[in-house]
Amino acid sequence: MIENRPLLTFFSHVMLLLGVAVIALPVWIMFVAATHPDVRMTQVPLPILPGGYFFENLDIALNKGLSGQSGQGVARMLLNSLVMAMLIACGKIAISLLSAFAIVYFKFPFRMFFFWMIFITLMLPVEVRILPTYEVVANLGMLDSYWGLSIPLIASATATFMFRQVFLTIPDELLEAARIDGAGPMRFFWDILIPMSRTNIAALFVILFIFGWNQYLWPLLITSEPEMYTVVMGIKQMLEAAEQAPEWNVIMMTALLAMVPPVCVVIFMQTLFVKGLTETEK
Repeated sequence: MIENRPLLTFFSHVMLLLGVAVIALPVWIMFVAATHPDVRMTQVPLPILPGGYFFENLDIALNKGLSGQSGQGVARMLLNSLVMAMLIACGKIAISLLSAFAIVYFKFPFRMFFFWMIFITLMLPVEVRILPTYEVVANLGMLDSYWGLSIPLIASATATFMFRQVFLTIPDELLEAARIDGAGPMRFFWDILIPMSRTNIAALFVILFIFGWNQYLWPLLITSEPEMYTVVMGIKQMLEAAEQAPEWNVIMMTALLAMVPPVCVVIFMQTLFVKGLTETEK
């Protein structure tokens, strides 16, 4: 039985509020800056309450961008980031599901050897293999394309390991029952394994979507056309341009827009995300 200690409860709530304030304060400052004109953000003291230029700044960020960037807004960048993140998340999940399914349910030579070879790739991030990966993508003609942005990043040892652990917890009786009913391997995969893994799929989708959305180095390397830039690249370019003509209202509005898709994914999939991380019994 847990004792009710008012002092400890008060201290815990104070610490939680401080933690929320530390996390929320930069977001609030970003939102406030996105609602004021550019001149106001260069004056002291900085505003702490929202202004009345939210929709004007939104239109500038989406359709025009900074004044020195030839009228290039971030609407296309947001689309590029969304497509890239969706392809990476869905591709990683699909390949990892099939890989884990083959490792767990098919008995073939060197099965565990291949599994550990996949697992060892955790020690080889994109930054380590970026030059040979770039050469392969360039030789295949996938520069400045959605396939070039996503395909080199869709293999995932972490997701394969997680789905393998999930499949190992599924009773063998289900497999035997499926065989008795005449279900083939793919029917067992689609009708039994996928529904029983939906919470884990949802949890991984959230993590992998944010991973793909936040990519910076790989898109920076393989894209040379402004039409294929991602929003993270756009923010970086705006920060570099801000050293000459600071337009913090547009920059903060762009950063605010860049936060919206990941936040929406987390909010809409919060229940499945928590279950996928905490559920242990099948």
